[in-house]
Order: sequence, then C-alpha cells, then structure tokens
Amino acid sequence: MNTRVNVKNGDQLSILGFGCMRFPTKGNSIDEPRAIAMIRDSIAKGVNYFDTAYIYHGGKSESLLGQALLGGYREKVKIATKLPPFMVNKLDNAKKIMATQLERLQTNYIDYYLLHMLTDKPMFDRLVSLGVLEWLEQLKKEGTVKNIGFSFHGKKTDFEDIVQAYPWDFCQIQYNYLDENNQATKSGLLLAASLGIPVIVMEPLRGGKLVNNLPEKVIKTFQSYDKHRTPAEWALRWVWNHPEVTVLLSGMSTEEQIADNIRIASETEANSLSEEERKVFAKVKEVMMEKTKVPCTACAYCMPCPAGVDIPGCFSSYNDKYLLNDKSARWKYMQTLGALSVKPAYASMCKECGKCEKHCPQNIEIRKELRTVSKEMEGILYKPIVSVARKFLKIK
Repeated sequence: MNTRVNVKNGDQLSILGFGCMRFPTKGNSIDEPRAIAMIRDSIAKGVNYFDTAYIYHGGKSESLLGQALLGGYREKVKIATKLPPFMVNKLDNAKKIMATQLERLQTNYIDYYLLHMLTDKPMFDRLVSLGVLEWLEQLKKEGTVKNIGFSFHGKKTDFEDIVQAYPWDFCQIQYNYLDENNQATKSGLLLAASLGIPVIVMEPLRGGKLVNNLPEKVIKTFQSYDKHRTPAEWALRWVWNHPEVTVLLSGMSTEEQIADNIRIASETEANSLSEEERKVFAKVKEVMMEKTKVPCTACAYCMPCPAGVDIPGCFSSYNDKYLLNDKSARWKYMQTLGALSVKPAYASMCKECGKCEKHCPQNIEIRKELRTVSKEMEGILYKPIVSVARKFLKIK
C-alpha cells in the first residue's frame, strides 16, 4: 500500500481511504460480521484512514466502525468523522452530537473532524457565529480532536472563500476526471495545496457512475489502450496522479472492490500517467462533452449572478442527469441548490437580466438554458418542498 505524508502534521496516510458510507447490507441493515471482517482485512493490508459521518447508514456507520476497531485496531488507524451543519442551530447541538460520536466510535479522540458538506460561505459563517470553530479549537487543545477540516459541495468561489477563511488542518473535496471543472475544481485543489492544506478526495467514481453509467464510446476509448484495465482503475489512477491529493476515499462494499483498490493503490504513484494515457483521458473528455446538454466548463465568468443563481451548479446537475443517467440528479440539485444551502441558488430564481451572457466565453444562451433546467430539474412541487425542508431544518 502506497502512502503519502500529511504535510501539516507528518501523518503517513494510506493513499486509499475506506469510505464508510457503503458497507455491505443484509436486508435493511449493515451486514455487520462481513463489514467488520472487511475493515480488519483492509487494515491488515495497509489501509489506515477511515472516513465516516454522523448520518451515514442512518447513524449506524460510526457504531459499526467503532466495533470493528476494538481489540487493538483503533491504534493502527486514523478516524475521520463529521458534524452535520444542518443539525446545528446552537452550540449545544454540536456538543451533543460530538458526545454521541465518541460513544458510537468507542474512542476518546477523533483524528480528523470535519464540518460536513459545506455548500457555501454563509453556511460556514453561521457555524462561526455559533462558536463552533472556537469550541473545536478548544477540543483540539484538549486532544479530543486532532485535526479540524471541512468537506465541500458547492461552487468554486465559495470553496476559495472557505479554504482561505481559516487555518484548516485539511479539507475534503469531490474530484474526478469528470469534475475537474466542477465544485472546488482543479484550481481549488491547487489553491489548497499552495496553502499547505492536505486534500482528501471523495467521489473519485461519482458513486459508481464512472463505472456503471458511462457511455459505450467512453468504455471503448479506455479499452483501446488497455482491454484489462477497468473504468474504475482508470478513474482512480487519474486522481492519484495528482501529487496534491493526500488520500482518495473509496466507498467499498465488497471484498473484491477492496482487493482491487488495494492492488491499484499499491501500484500507483503521483505524476505517473504516461503521455498516451493522458491522451486517452483527453479523448474521453471529448466524448463526454459531445454528450453534454449544456457545454458549460464551470469557468464562472458568468458569476456572481445578481439574482443569486449558481449558474455552473445548475448546469452541472442538469448535465449529470443525462450524461451519466443519474437518477439522483434532481435530489442532489434540490439538496445543494435549495434545501441545505444557506442561500438558495436554483435556476428558476433567474430574473433574465442577461448580465451573465455578456461574459460567457462559450456563448451559451444562459437564460434559455436556465429555463430548461428549471423545467426539468424543479417541477411544480420543487419550491414548496424546498420551503418545507428549510423550515424543518431551520435554515433561514
């Protein structure tokens, strides 16, 4: 198992991290004996970074991980878990969640603690105003939390603001060959690295969609170079090729996935892709662009929108629905652009002022495309559902 050094604290971390969101299940519950065996087997083979969260598997993921790490395994690994901002309306909420997490994990400290799924800068500012960062700093002094970080699902400008707003110990972003220009983007990855902030990468396979939902032409493009290398291996090697990536998280749910990912992680180094392999990815991206509904590169020249619309984010969700046959695209659209973000940013908020179109280097008819996105991604019940969700979660 190859490792990379956390430049902030010197931790030697396995480049493959075990994402604890997709444990094998039996019926409606985690298959506990199997999941525990998988965790312990991966530790024996060199995996030492485990990423879970308060809400994964309906709250059962942390408990399962804690049970799996009994008997001397805890000392061999780093645990990362997360505080869900939408459940924190006052500091006491955060304190109760932390107490529960320590109990579930059967530990008295957490190695890597994240503010979970920040979608915009106002969400971070709200947590600061509640005293969450000061409280975490105190826990760090006491040794209960070793490293403070955040995971991010939003637009590039918000990532840039957040990553520079605090001396983070690490951050976590969605990054893969399809998302090089989405969310935090490659420039965000490079910015974090330039600040000396280790980057953990999530969704390297887009929840399996870069394995199971690829256009046939993309699969043939990969096979033209190497018939035996799977789409999953191509995607993982692409992420690990970036020296700025410290750990790649994979939500492994079978023994075969663990064995294959560990093999790849033991063979892959940074800056190891050949010129021919880079050309393969260039061809793949060409195919992807051919099948993309809106040719948005997420350059964000159209931003900020006077009406508050996250234009690149709207187009990204819309493109995913068709490019990858993503059945959850509408839910993700509602989650990141409406229900959980402090400031809603969905397509139908567009006032059609046209300011954005003057700055688009792709000459996209943005107003027209946003009307299409609104029709396809929102529907008649979208705004009422978002309104109810925000009231329930107490997001003003």
